[in-house]
Amino acid sequence: MSDQSGASEEVVHFDPFSDEFFNDPFETYRRLRDHAPVYHSAQYEFWALSRYEDVAPAMRDHETYSSAKGVTLDHFIDPNAMIPEGVIIMMDPPQHTRMRALVNKVFTPRAIAKLEPMIRNVVEATARHVDVSSFDLVEDFSAVFPVEIITTMLGVPPDGRQQIRHWLDALLEREPGNVSITAAGREAAVDMWRYYYDLVIDKRANPADDMITRLTEVEVEREDGTHTRLDDMEIAAFASLLGGAGAETVTKLIASAGVLFARHQDQWRMLREDRSLIPAAFEELLRYEGPSQYDIRWSNTEVELHGKVIPRHKPVMLINGSATRDERVFADPDRFDITRAHSGHNLGFGYGIHSCLGAALARMEGRVALDVLLDLIPEFDVDVTGLRRVKMPNVFGWGSVPIRAAPR
Repeated sequence: MSDQSGASEEVVHFDPFSDEFFNDPFETYRRLRDHAPVYHSAQYEFWALSRYEDVAPAMRDHETYSSAKGVTLDHFIDPNAMIPEGVIIMMDPPQHTRMRALVNKVFTPRAIAKLEPMIRNVVEATARHVDVSSFDLVEDFSAVFPVEIITTMLGVPPDGRQQIRHWLDALLEREPGNVSITAAGREAAVDMWRYYYDLVIDKRANPADDMITRLTEVEVEREDGTHTRLDDMEIAAFASLLGGAGAETVTKLIASAGVLFARHQDQWRMLREDRSLIPAAFEELLRYEGPSQYDIRWSNTEVELHGKVIPRHKPVMLINGSATRDERVFADPDRFDITRAHSGHNLGFGYGIHSCLGAALARMEGRVALDVLLDLIPEFDVDVTGLRRVKMPNVFGWGSVPIRAAPR
């Protein structure tokens, strides 16, 4: 049955490379859900799903919606896109199943729980360098510790850890209205990949107790049934992916926490008085303004939904950032509420076989960071004139959040 009659797509213009999208996509999402739940972009030639009832099942259906062709929109529409090879997020089973098994055990909740002392030490050390009277929550805090933690786990030497962050920022930055990676971003991507490649070679010669070393030692079953070790390029691709995802997610989530709690001071006080609410607060931040707003898939078959037909062999955007604001599933979804009783699956870390490998790590980091911030800035406000959004494909959040702590 169609519910796309009448107003339909004509009243919705959705451009994921526009300033409107980078700054505040949520009203556009609402129009998509109401008027064009199966949206076709003639501008960029992709399809988009925005309702929870459509996005969640699609994220789990890897047979209909393939990941093998690309994961961000520019992979499909930019003829000069830098498409990574050998990364797990661009694999379908059975290759994906075999590769995921290699790193799954590193990221189990039990394994991550053992890392809590290290994580807390890094976050607290970062906080000690902050001048609470006036600082940037991103540059001075939330961008510093996540990359430090994930690159430490990978085995990156101390002098290279923050450099990884700067390379990532450059390669993800986009100019509004331009789908292509910038020249600086292209150079950063090459530099970062070469850095990891050289590091893999070094770890083979000088093994240590870290993730890259372990990846040099394991064997994987290939499609022909043989067992071989990962080659240097495969491990460098793994490291680039894990380093990037591990750096960006918590950075953006904690930045959003600063802005949202400044707008909802009562909930910050509530959190300060009852820190058992921290896990729920993290989930609400992820639902309300998650760093990952969409995933791109490739339609292996024709799909009919809401009276529309998505042709086979087309890019399909699964907008999880819209799905978790869907009033059909979440009561009063535009209300930020850390005491919310969650319904549905929180799609901020994906769903199905491509659910985020590092979700347990990100949750641990986020909870520790909120706990540390409650002590660091028990009362604060944000200089809204200095707020700046990032302009990145598929990474949503703040690039600058100026904080002023209230005098104690």
